[in-house]
Amino acid sequence: MKKWFIVFITILIVSAALAGCYGGGDADQGGASDKGNGDSKNVKQEITVNAMTEPPAIDPAMATDTTSGWVLDHIFEGLYTRDKDGEPVLGAAEKADVSDDGKTYTFKLREDAKWSDGSPVTAEDFEYAWKRVLNPDTGSAFAFYLYYIKGAEDYNKGKGSADKVGIKALDKQTFQVELNAPIGYFDSLLTLWTFYPVQKSLVENNKNWAAEADDYVSNGPFKMTEWKHDSKVVIEKNDEYYDKKAVSLKKVTFKLVNEATTYYQMFKTGDLDLIMTLPSDVIQSEKDSKEYKEVPYYGTYMYMFNVEKEPFTNKKVRQAFAMGIDRDALTKNVTMGGETPAYSMVPSGVKTPKGDFRKEGGEYFKEDAEEAKKLLKEGMKEEGWDKLPQVTLTYNTSEEHKKIAEAVQEMLKKNLDVDVKLNNQEWGTYLDTTKQHNYQMARMGWIGVFVDPVVNLDYYLGDSPNNRTGWVDKKFDDLMEKSKVEQDQDKRYELLHQAEERLMDEMPFMPVYFYMNNYLTNTDFKDIAYYVNRYPYLKWAKKTN
Repeated sequence: MKKWFIVFITILIVSAALAGCYGGGDADQGGASDKGNGDSKNVKQEITVNAMTEPPAIDPAMATDTTSGWVLDHIFEGLYTRDKDGEPVLGAAEKADVSDDGKTYTFKLREDAKWSDGSPVTAEDFEYAWKRVLNPDTGSAFAFYLYYIKGAEDYNKGKGSADKVGIKALDKQTFQVELNAPIGYFDSLLTLWTFYPVQKSLVENNKNWAAEADDYVSNGPFKMTEWKHDSKVVIEKNDEYYDKKAVSLKKVTFKLVNEATTYYQMFKTGDLDLIMTLPSDVIQSEKDSKEYKEVPYYGTYMYMFNVEKEPFTNKKVRQAFAMGIDRDALTKNVTMGGETPAYSMVPSGVKTPKGDFRKEGGEYFKEDAEEAKKLLKEGMKEEGWDKLPQVTLTYNTSEEHKKIAEAVQEMLKKNLDVDVKLNNQEWGTYLDTTKQHNYQMARMGWIGVFVDPVVNLDYYLGDSPNNRTGWVDKKFDDLMEKSKVEQDQDKRYELLHQAEERLMDEMPFMPVYFYMNNYLTNTDFKDIAYYVNRYPYLKWAKKTN
């Protein structure tokens, strides 16, 4: 995945965000005003960052990728948002009351929560937005994140009605949510863009409201003012935002430059202030630079197998491919950005009562070329194949993805004597291709929207629209369902370990590595928040020179 928001990458991502250089952002005027803040006086408060690819959907209900999510996180705000350390804090809501049984949340919205057009954000907007996500006609791939809510799953699957969903605006400022069972991470979950409000009147009157910047309305610290497709997205400070005094930047430009060598040179010439996913051949030379930063990213880079297409209809063939590459060589010699070889789905960083979830679960397989050859031969015999069907590996266009795919291609030839063809596609086309299951083996990334194994493993639920492998397993689904209502934390994590073990035995994908984001950031900027499961957050960012 391009790294999801998909996200898909999202997707979602490490128990607390790494801290950047933080400080107070109390400039009301921010930008070109000479009412500056000491070192930023008279400095033009603008930043240009590289988002690499065209955002497929700047719509909270439809976004599944990290690029769209990066923009959405700056122009919207949910009931909860994040502080500088990445922890959930109240956002558009000023108060949250929880019932004694932990199943009912009653939110009181801020009186000064406004849309960018100056109109008030209401509880009805939240009710409308969440039910829009669940409406089967909307086709939201992230609707399953709302299944914790009473009646949500039935409505989304066409088995129930909207009025049976436990979402209700009690009055203009009071919003109530009824859950099926208590969940300890509900505040973190609500920071996901899928839970952002949308302005009911705008969406109802214009079905294409999110396709262009014209007349776009949002409620976050910034507002979208320009979207030049395949070129740039521009957001500017939202003067209607209740916490506008914390926002120094007047303007943020997201450039859409996908060629790593090009955007690296743009950074070096000052045309970009922040880039990520550096060209692998420059990482070593940049590591000692004050501009360089590595941040663990709570997600998994992987290759999905389409279990509905030969040869990946056979489990032993899938296992052979997973065992037939050298992840250590990949991360040390190809990506070189501090990534960690992955032999599971869930990354490190989840704190449990017994320690780190990944350390507890361990690795589920080992790389072994001889064993892989044996498994491949057995799988072919089971299927009656004298010759392995031709395999094509599909990936989205990117220099780095190409390098990794070429290395994997070479390793599979060397270790399994399998010839793999490569096929690259532009991101939007690629997402559609994988959605339609029109592939055999395809690159994907999944970033946890919050730091918990459930969001990593949810990707492979049988009815998840994000699971593009065709793999459906009742035992896995049952374990995941039980984990979501289990109140004993030790038992909950044990269920999640069992679910991951089942997933890794069936191997509908091959994990490659756990992400490490590497950035170059202009040192003139401070107070950028580098999160472990989202791209850098610029609400508090300030240019000092």
